[in-house]
Amino acid sequence: MNIPLSQPDITEAEIEAVVAVLRSSRLSIGPKQEEFEHLLATDIGVPHAVAVSSGTAGLHLCIRALGIGKEDEVIVPSFAFVSAANAIRYEGATPVFVDIEPATLNMDPARIEEALTPRTRAILAVHTFGCPADMDAILDIARRHRLLVIEDCCEAIGAEYRGQRVGSFGDAAVFAFYPNKQITMGEGGVVVTRNADMARDIRALRNQGRYESDEWYQHKVLGYNYRLSEMSCALGCVQMQRIDDILARREAVALKYHENLRGQKGVIVPPTQLDQKRISWFVYVIRLASGFQQADRDAIVQSLGADGISCGRYFAPIHKQPAYQQFAALRSLPVTESLSTRTVALPFFNRITDSEIEYVCSSLVHLATTASLEQ
Repeated sequence: MNIPLSQPDITEAEIEAVVAVLRSSRLSIGPKQEEFEHLLATDIGVPHAVAVSSGTAGLHLCIRALGIGKEDEVIVPSFAFVSAANAIRYEGATPVFVDIEPATLNMDPARIEEALTPRTRAILAVHTFGCPADMDAILDIARRHRLLVIEDCCEAIGAEYRGQRVGSFGDAAVFAFYPNKQITMGEGGVVVTRNADMARDIRALRNQGRYESDEWYQHKVLGYNYRLSEMSCALGCVQMQRIDDILARREAVALKYHENLRGQKGVIVPPTQLDQKRISWFVYVIRLASGFQQADRDAIVQSLGADGISCGRYFAPIHKQPAYQQFAALRSLPVTESLSTRTVALPFFNRITDSEIEYVCSSLVHLATTASLEQ
C-alpha cells in the first residue's frame, strides 16, 4: 500500500463551482467571498467573518488590529504549529511559551497565570488537533487580568465547547483551510469576531489598507495583500455545505483507529470523548509510551514510511526551533518536551478505508511491540 498522511476530499460539485467562477468575470473580491464569509459566520455563531489568504495571515491581522506590538507579550503554547508564534513576532511582540495538558495537548490554564507579567496583553489559545481548549478557565484569567483572547481554530472547525462552536469565545478567532484540514480551499483562512470595528479594520488591512468607503487608490493605513480568490471561496462554499458529513466521517475514522489501537502495548491513543467538548478530528495523533525516546519514535516513523505509510511528527516545540533561539522558554515545559518526542500523526483523511486503517495499525503495533521488547 501507499497511504498518504492526508488527502483533500474534492467532489465534482467543488470542481463545477470553481469552473463556474473561472467562466465569470469576477475572480477576486466577489460574491463567492461574501457567500463564504456568511456561511462561516453563521456556522460559528458570530456576526462577522473576513476571508484572508491563510490562517497565518488571519492571526497576523488579529494581532495588528488589536493593537498588540512592541513591548507587549502574548501567552501561547509551544506545542503548536509555528504560525501561532510567528504572527506575534510579525508585530514586534514577544511570545511567552507555556506548557500543555497531558491529556488534551492544549495550553494548561494552570500555567498561564505564573507566566503573566505587566507586559502581557493577550492569550493566544490554540485548539490543538481540533480538541477544544479549556475556554472557561482561559476567559476567567483574561477577565481578571484584562487580557485579550485570540482563538487559533486553524485545526478545529466544527469543534464545540459546552455546546458552542470554538471561535465564538474570544475577541477574535482564526480558521484555516490548507489541503490537510477538515475542509479545504487549497489555501485560505478566515477571521471571525463579534466586534464590527475590528472586522472593518481587518477588511481594510487585507486589501492594502483600503477601507470600503475609500476611493480606489486611497489607503488610510499600512495594509497587506492578504486577499483570497473567488475560486478558493467557491471551493470553500461547497465544502461548507458538506461540513456535517465531513466531520462525521472523520469522527468515524478516529473511532476506527481507536478500536484497533486501544490497549496495544507501547501505544497511547488520544481521548475520543471529553466532558463538555466535541472534538473536530483534524489529525489522529498517538503517542508512544513513556519509555520511548525521540530516536525510537523517529525509527518507527521511518519504518512505517518504508511500508508505504506516511506519518507526521507533530509538533516539534516552537521554543526549540532555530528561529526562536532568542525566545527560549522562561520556565521549564516538561510536558511539551516529553510528549513532543513521542507523538506520531497517523494517516488521516476522509476517504481512508478500513483496510488501510487496519494495515497502519498492525504495522504500528508490530513496530511498537518490537521496540518495547528491546528496551
